Amino acid sequence: RKRCVNQLTFHGMISREEADQLLSQAEGSYLIRESQRQPGTYTLALRFGNQTRNFRLYHDGKHFVGEKRFESIHDLVTDGLITLYIETKAAEYIAKMTINPIYERVGYTTLNQEPTLKKLLPHSPEMPDGPVPIKDGRNTERLTSLVRRATLRESDMVPKYEKVHNFKVHTFRGPHWCEYCANFMWGLIAQGVKCADCGLNVHKQCSKVVPNDCQPDLRHVKKVYSCDLTTLVKAHNTKRPMVVDMCIQELEARGLQSEGLYRISGFSELIEDVKLAFDRDGEKADISSNAYEDINIITGALKLYFRELPIPLITYDAYPRFIETAKITDAEKRLESLHEALKLLPPAHIETLRYLMAHLKRVTDYEKENLMSSENLGIVFGPTLMRAPELDAMTALNDIRYQRLVVETLITNEDVLF
Repeated sequence: RKRCVNQLTFHGMISREEADQLLSQAEGSYLIRESQRQPGTYTLALRFGNQTRNFRLYHDGKHFVGEKRFESIHDLVTDGLITLYIETKAAEYIAKMTINPIYERVGYTTLNQEPTLKKLLPHSPEMPDGPVPIKDGRNTERLTSLVRRATLRESDMVPKYEKVHNFKVHTFRGPHWCEYCANFMWGLIAQGVKCADCGLNVHKQCSKVVPNDCQPDLRHVKKVYSCDLTTLVKAHNTKRPMVVDMCIQELEARGLQSEGLYRISGFSELIEDVKLAFDRDGEKADISSNAYEDINIITGALKLYFRELPIPLITYDAYPRFIETAKITDAEKRLESLHEALKLLPPAHIETLRYLMAHLKRVTDYEKENLMSSENLGIVFGPTLMRAPELDAMTALNDIRYQRLVVETLITNEDVLF
């Protein structure tokens, strides 16, 4: 410890009273002393406001007395003095910073309006409220295509999923202002927090009152796999993750009658290739039969996507309710309980689960060919869609049969539950 600190600032094992006397001559002066009551522990004594303030000092490669970590004691003290000055001289102002935030008047959420059918259609100067007059076959074809796409967008409109911001402590270079309250962000380092998904920069105290309206930016969301589901769909402005839609569409186009669908594993190296293709190319990834002839590669990639979700499709918060539901022996009461449990899932999760269950129900329609019943699919997808939140190994093992039953019931009754 002594080697980590400038010898001029370390004063050995002295009392609080001695430290106070040494620092009494100059505002902003500081020293480090070893505790007399607890040898081996250290205290930063700092003079501010005609008082000597004492802070327990720690070191784990960097110096810290709170959340912020510093390369040098000098930087720690400088940042501390700035913070103490601001909090002392502007305490009342700081307390009011979040009362009338600029964010509510100019927040970026106002920029994200859904396009309407009228906006999507081309307009004629003579017909300001109508489409361009049709002059030839090519225009007819183009307009028909445009109307079809616009109609699809209207009927399949992307829901406005709510998403909390993913704030991380951040050090800003140069002067920076909070994007919530528009006030200066003070300090040498870690002056505030930055949303890792949309880039919003705010004070730490402001982050507690920012609305759950994160609009993830593709510049910040780099991956498809291992990315939070709601973050991914909001970043790409889709109802469901594109990997789910694309894999299911490919499977239904050429694989529903494949024996052992979802049960038989594909080559892990090729499944990893599909994962990398989605992470690299997104919706432009090629998963056609030309690229991957074996349909089990596609099923493997889809299952891998669900396994790698940081928050499972059936979330940790909802998990206990689903397991309790599976333990209900009365079929009708189990359905009622399952219907209530589904309400606990975030909107993007429930939409993706609905789409997946409808697909798995169609898989069972070809049971004679693919030999995959709802029970078999429940065995495959139970542990894939549900993961026990920090349960002991024995409890998690016992839950497997209930996970299977949950998925099996969802598949069998998807038309009623969704």
